[in-house]
Amino acid sequence: MPNRKRWSRQELLIAFWLYCQMPFGKLHSRNPDIIKYAKHIGRTPSALAMKLNNIASLDPAIVSTGRKGLSGASSADKKMWNEMQQDWEGFALETENEISCITIDTSLTKNSVDPLEKAHYAGSEKEVKTKVRIGQHFFRRSVLSAYNYKCCITGLAVPSLLVASHIVPWRSDVKNRLNPKNGLSLSIIHDKAFDLGIITVNDDMTIRVSEGFASENDCFFQMALKSYENKPVSLPEKFAPDIELLSYHRKHIFQR
Repeated sequence: MPNRKRWSRQELLIAFWLYCQMPFGKLHSRNPDIIKYAKHIGRTPSALAMKLNNIASLDPAIVSTGRKGLSGASSADKKMWNEMQQDWEGFALETENEISCITIDTSLTKNSVDPLEKAHYAGSEKEVKTKVRIGQHFFRRSVLSAYNYKCCITGLAVPSLLVASHIVPWRSDVKNRLNPKNGLSLSIIHDKAFDLGIITVNDDMTIRVSEGFASENDCFFQMALKSYENKPVSLPEKFAPDIELLSYHRKHIFQR
């Protein structure tokens, strides 16, 4: 008989953490990481995979493309989904603390700091730095997994050359610092160009390139940046970028 006991908060935290950190295509019972975490919480891999797909049914980025996940999301699932949306930082810290108590060797718990970490630490206390680093790890994995570890502009699929780039900078929006809908998966060069306002993303999810940075004789600029003008970015499988945050980037960061 399947295990039908009610999911505890600790179990749900682990399930939601896995949903945030895994590509959508890996939310199945054959995934070695799901097998390991299921064993730890006393659930079958099928039960954990089913819970992850129930969570997916709550994600607008999933259902807007015609995918539905599973339809059995519980009231507790919906409550935690709303809790996560309202306080990404609190959710990230609580889930990461829960995961830190588990000694499981998986691909999800390896060091995954951005190659160009851009956090601005507010003070020098160790606790502050630790919280920021935990948040950076959570944000990076959530964003990159949503884009299946590929640059949404070029398709580059080398994780060590990818950055979870904030749409609205870390220092400018405390509420959305760890919100994966405030992120794009970009190569290092395109992340820097996005930060500097050389490129931005339109509401129709196409690239816009500023005119004022390089001449037509700059072949690399033409190839690496200008050639992508008006081309669509690849959309994520979950946590679609927030239109209002993209609008902020165009108004306040993009060099018109």
